[in-house]
This record gives sequence, C-alpha cells and structure tokens, in this order.
Amino acid sequence: MALYRTGMCRSVMNGGNRRLMKCVITLYQPCHLSTNQKPKSIMSILSSKARHLNARYEQFLERKFPNFYTLYSTFMKGFQMLLKDGKEVYKIKNDMKRQGLKYYQLPYRDMEKLRQFRRDIIKATPVMIISIPPFANYFVFVLMYFFPRQLLIRHFWTPKQQHKFLEINHSLREKVYEDVLESLQIAASKVAEEPLHNHMVRLFTEVQHGVHPRVTDIEAIKAAFSGPPLCMTELDITQMKALSRVMFLTPHLPGSFLQRRLKSHILEIHNLDIAMLQLGVDELTDEEVKRVR
Repeated sequence: MALYRTGMCRSVMNGGNRRLMKCVITLYQPCHLSTNQKPKSIMSILSSKARHLNARYEQFLERKFPNFYTLYSTFMKGFQMLLKDGKEVYKIKNDMKRQGLKYYQLPYRDMEKLRQFRRDIIKATPVMIISIPPFANYFVFVLMYFFPRQLLIRHFWTPKQQHKFLEINHSLREKVYEDVLESLQIAASKVAEEPLHNHMVRLFTEVQHGVHPRVTDIEAIKAAFSGPPLCMTELDITQMKALSRVMFLTPHLPGSFLQRRLKSHILEIHNLDIAMLQLGVDELTDEEVKRVR
C-alpha cells in the first residue's frame, strides 16, 4: 500500500502544490488492512530479544545443570519478590506521609511489612553489593549453597529451606529459654512483696517441669516487671544478652546499646500485638502465623 501511494505521488507532483499536499496527506493515512498499526520501538525489540535469550538460557540450565538451576531460579524469584516488597513499602510510606500517620497507627500487615523489609534490607545489603560486579552473582550462588540461613533472607530460600530454617530458629530460641528462666528465678528472690514472690517461684517451677503457663498466671506477675529488680533499667548485661538471643538480636554489643535495642524491639512487638488484636487473630494467614511464631 505504501509503494502504491508513493507511485501515485510521483505521478501528481507536476500538478502543483495543491495536488502534492493532497498526495502527502494520503500517503500518511494509516492502512486499515495492516495488522501492525504501531511499529515496535527499538527498546521493545531489544527487550523481547533479551527475554527470549534469557528463557533459552534458563532452559539450558534446567536441562544440563538442574541443581544449579534451582539456585539460579530461587535467586531470581527472590530478587523479584524483594523489589515487589520495596514498591509496597514505598506506597505505605507515601500513604503515611499523606495521611500524617505514625508507625504505630498502621494496620497490622502494613506495620509488619515495614518491619520485615527493614530487617531484610539490613541482612541482604552485603550480598547485593557483592553481586553488583559482572559475573559476581555466581559467587552469590556459592554463598546460597553453603550459608543460606546465615547470609540470605527468606526470599532467597527454597520452600524446603524455609520450613527447615524456621525449625532451626525455634530450637535455637528454646536453648536460650533456660538461661532466661534462671535469670528470672534469681531476680524473683529479690522481690520484696511476699505474695508476688511466691507466685513467681511457683510459676517458674511449673514451667521448668513442662507446664505451659496460663495467661492469667502471667498477668498476675506483671507488676514485678514495672520496677526493680526486673524493669529494663535494672537488667544486667547477662540478662540483656539472653533476651537479645531470644529475639534474634546480636548480643555482641555494649550494655547501653543492648538496652536501647531491647527497648525499641519490645515497643515494636507491643505495637504489632495491638495491631494484631485490632485485625483479629483469626484473620491471620498460615504464613503470617508461622512468622509470628
């Protein structure tokens, strides 16, 4: 059609400017019989080619190196999930700024998203920096293989690893409970109020024998934690390190830093608990329940 119109233009060029103008307009009218109304840009063509080559590369890895392909696909999916989380966090922060909201005023899921993303970024930053140079991502794959739990965030774990590492973290936390309970028993001996002291001793003894405490029993001794010897400002360095390990915070810091981090972390958990109650525990998904645990 374009060649036909070009030929027509050549035949009328001698007819004057008016006929030439009419021909030019005719030449640039869209061809309604064509299936390609809008030609592709160079970037879209290059992007399409890159996706095609990447798909062939992944098929080659899956066929020739299945174990490496598992690591590769996990890394790529994890990176996409991290980018998705970043977009969601950006939206949440924009909403906070627009509505004048504080962190503790957010719904539970938004609050948990900000908290988890911050922790993920802190843990993932060294690995992301390592993977920047060309072909350095292969070194990241080695790290994924040998040190996945220590160096990588949950996005870069396989489903099997996620289940396994949750169990490992739970067992590590259980090992610290004995130290925490021993510290509580020592502190309970310094409680002056006799009924409160007796209640604490009985409760700690039951826990040592495998009895799960009731909520009412825990609430009955909360007054002991509002002042000496169990308030946050009275804890010694050993007690703060034990609590830090329970909360998966590094214990290898000076006492003042440990105390500040514990206060901040406990306040964050308190705000999450309030938001969770407002949402309703029954509304939590299975994945959210696993993370809470």
